[in-house]
Amino acid sequence: MASSREMKLRIRSVKNISQVTRALEAVSAAKVRKAVQALSATRSYAAKAWQVLTHVTGQPGHSKLHPLLTERPEPKHALVIVMTADRGLAGAYNTNIIRYVLGRFDKYHLPVKYITVGRKGRDLLLRMRKPILADFSNMPATPKFGSVSAIGRLAVDEFLKGETDEVHLIYTDFISMSRQITKAKKLLPLEIENREGLVEDFGQNHAGGTAATYEYEPGQHEILDEMVPRFTALQVYQAVLESQASEHAARMIAMRNATDNAKELVGALQLAYNKVRQQAITNDILDIVGGAEALAEK
Repeated sequence: MASSREMKLRIRSVKNISQVTRALEAVSAAKVRKAVQALSATRSYAAKAWQVLTHVTGQPGHSKLHPLLTERPEPKHALVIVMTADRGLAGAYNTNIIRYVLGRFDKYHLPVKYITVGRKGRDLLLRMRKPILADFSNMPATPKFGSVSAIGRLAVDEFLKGETDEVHLIYTDFISMSRQITKAKKLLPLEIENREGLVEDFGQNHAGGTAATYEYEPGQHEILDEMVPRFTALQVYQAVLESQASEHAARMIAMRNATDNAKELVGALQLAYNKVRQQAITNDILDIVGGAEALAEK
């Protein structure tokens, strides 16, 4: 059994760690509030932008409207944008994302290249010898659209040049402080998973029950040339905000759990220290009593 001095040192070190984790929890709580505010300010607009894009694909002959909406007949390459954190201490946040990416694209039917957003994802993919096209690390704490739009522009350029035939986005969707879900979204060409609810938002012919077809001014192609790349970059920007809010929430929960575990460990160590101290006192008393009896016999 460890000595009382060693037990004291262990208790002191665990208490110091709990102070650090408590401070990190407070910092993450402040950051997650700011991230959620930024996320809430753009989520409605990004959702409507996504609905506009999905509604455009529902127009007659949408595949001929814009190259970014055109499905390649024989795709040969795929590009995946992976969003992770720059730092650790966020529980299983980064590990879950990479595990999801590998489970989905490790045996994909097309050769896959990656664009990493975040140092942790880049390091893990490099360790697994995955091809990385570009890396965007050290993102600002409160990113602006201009600082993130380069990611979307790179994906659009790769698709238009024919270097890739599919662009997928992997990010973490912020549901609540205690729940974040890793999600995948196909950016290019646009893939519609569910059209229900979109027709109603853009007007419905209640007499016939069919969706309205819109006319574009000054021209359909001119508007789409501006709208589709910008809205594609907007989806990337929204995913960055979702991922940052999820990262800070995951780190806050992880630090809270670490603080609670440290408190439990301090309690267990304190109990063990009391037992060691009581045993030492008992041994001292036994030595004194034994010495006194020996002197009495003499």
